[in-house]
Amino acid sequence: MTVMQEGPVGTATVTAVPNHHPVRVDPGRADIAKLHRLLRDGARALNEQFDDDAHLNDVIPKPWGYEYRAFVDDFFDLWSLHIEPGAGTSVHVHPRKLTYLLCLGGEGVTTGLGRADIPVSEGTVLRIGAGAFHGTRNTGDQPLELIEVEVPRNKFDLIRLRDDYNRVGTPYETTALEEPQHPMRKVPAFLNTKMRAATPDGRFRFALRTGMDIFYRPGGDDIFYIPLHISGVIARDVEILTGNPQDNRRPQTDKQYFCISKNA
Repeated sequence: MTVMQEGPVGTATVTAVPNHHPVRVDPGRADIAKLHRLLRDGARALNEQFDDDAHLNDVIPKPWGYEYRAFVDDFFDLWSLHIEPGAGTSVHVHPRKLTYLLCLGGEGVTTGLGRADIPVSEGTVLRIGAGAFHGTRNTGDQPLELIEVEVPRNKFDLIRLRDDYNRVGTPYETTALEEPQHPMRKVPAFLNTKMRAATPDGRFRFALRTGMDIFYRPGGDDIFYIPLHISGVIARDVEILTGNPQDNRRPQTDKQYFCISKNA
């Protein structure tokens, strides 16, 4: 990944790190000022009703492609984004929650306020702090596939600033499509937990694995390991491991991980 320097004090910053560690995108004065202005003008970040908003467990059509939940419990919310070539999400903000963007495949760029564009490709990890405006566009000729890790769970914590599809000022979508091949299913061993087995196109598969299992049986097709531990929610810092051979960090054997792998 191209080395990028931190911005001056008071502006949003982008910190350069090795590819398998997260690039931090933290809010700066421009982000805070813009969010304050939007809230003063009447914009609202809403709250998800966990047991009532059932449509969030289906596929959500988007003007840039589609997205769907891969895993959810009372604290973690993992979404898979499929962005078509030439299309892009709105530039938006999550005032309350921390977001990680993990790239499974394709090429793109993530933009924001007062910061350099960030190139996105397979293996890229972005850590987007609460209150940092951001948007991602597909710059390649293949679909851009992302996993969005959101903590704490609240899909409606969203305010759109700019959008190519006239959605500024609108809340999160209320329509959905069923995905019969790999629907969300309850995980019996864990309370209030659901997940999918794979992406609708079958290119990637999902699994729950212990850190002990990952340590002794790492998969050659594994891309990311996301720890599903309450400490990450409390600390607002989720240490996401990768299948990158240069990533020599070890999983914690007593933790449960959401594993994302390529299908052969």
